[in-house]
Amino acid sequence: MKEIIFETFNLTKKYSNTLALDEVSMSIRQGEIYGFIGENGAGKTTLIRLLTGLAMPDSGEMALWGKRGKLLNEQRSRMGCIVESPSVYMNMTAYQNLEIQRQQRGIPGKACIDKALGMVNLLDTGKKKAKDFSLGMRQRLALSIALLGNPEFLILDEPINGLDPAGIIELRNLLKQLNREKGITILISSHILTELHQLATNYGIMHKGRLVQQITASELEEHCKQHLLLQVNDVAAATRVIETELHTNNYIVMPDKSIRLYDCNDHSGRVSSLLNENGIILYQMAQGGDDLEAYYTKLIGGDDI
Repeated sequence: MKEIIFETFNLTKKYSNTLALDEVSMSIRQGEIYGFIGENGAGKTTLIRLLTGLAMPDSGEMALWGKRGKLLNEQRSRMGCIVESPSVYMNMTAYQNLEIQRQQRGIPGKACIDKALGMVNLLDTGKKKAKDFSLGMRQRLALSIALLGNPEFLILDEPINGLDPAGIIELRNLLKQLNREKGITILISSHILTELHQLATNYGIMHKGRLVQQITASELEEHCKQHLLLQVNDVAAATRVIETELHTNNYIVMPDKSIRLYDCNDHSGRVSSLLNENGIILYQMAQGGDDLEAYYTKLIGGDDI
C-alpha cells in the first residue's frame, strides 16, 4: 500500500459561531489525484488553509509524511499550492514572477525557473507581461509558481474558476501529465463536479463541515448505477406512488424536478402504468446513469443543494 502523504485526525475549526470543520479525519496517499468536493461553505478551503499553515485548528491534528506538531511546518517545503487568488504580479513577465518567488522562498539557483515554466508550457512568453496573458495562461503561471522547488504534493483550491472550456481541458491534461510523469500527488478542490469526474482518482466529499465520504474512482463508478429518469407533472404524487406501490425509497428528486428511480430499470412498463393509473402525467421516461454531480446530490440530499 502506498505511503500516506497527508492525514487529519478529528480536525476541527470554528469561526465565531460557525463550525467550519467538524472532526474531519481523512487521508491522501502518494500518487493520488484527490478530488475535494463540497458546496460553498462545506469546509474545503478551511481545510486547505489549515494544511498550508494559513490558519490553525481549534482541535485535532494533521500529519504530513507522518510528521506532526512542530515537525509539520518543515514538511510544508515539500508542497506547492494555489490557495484562493494566485499571487501574480501583473506588470512583470512570467520569468520575473518566478524569480521573485524563488528569492522569497530561498530556492537556490535559477535553473528551477525555466524548469517550472517548461512544465506549464510558458517558456516562450518572453517579455510579455502577465496582464496581457489570457486567464488560462495566468492559471498556468500560478501553477508554475506552485511547482517551483519540485513539490511532491500539489494543493489547488478552485483552479478551474473562470476558465473557458479550452482552458479547463488544458489544465486537466497538464495535471494528469504532472501526476503521471512526475509522480506528483494532487489535492484539487472544485465545485465543478463534472470536471473532477474526468480527473480524480479518489474523492473526499464534504458537507456542512463534515467529511461525508472518501471513495475511489472505481468505487464511484460502481455506485453510479443505472436508473429510470422520469419527468412528471406532479412530483409529490409520483414519489408517493413509488414508495407505496413500487415499495422502494431508492430514488432521488433532482433540482430540475426530474426523478431518478433506481431498482426499477427492468420494470419501466409497470412504472408507467402505475403513474397513469394514479392520474400522473408522464412527460418523459428514459434510461440513465449517474455522474459525480448526481451521486453527490443523492449522498447529501438534493434539498440541501
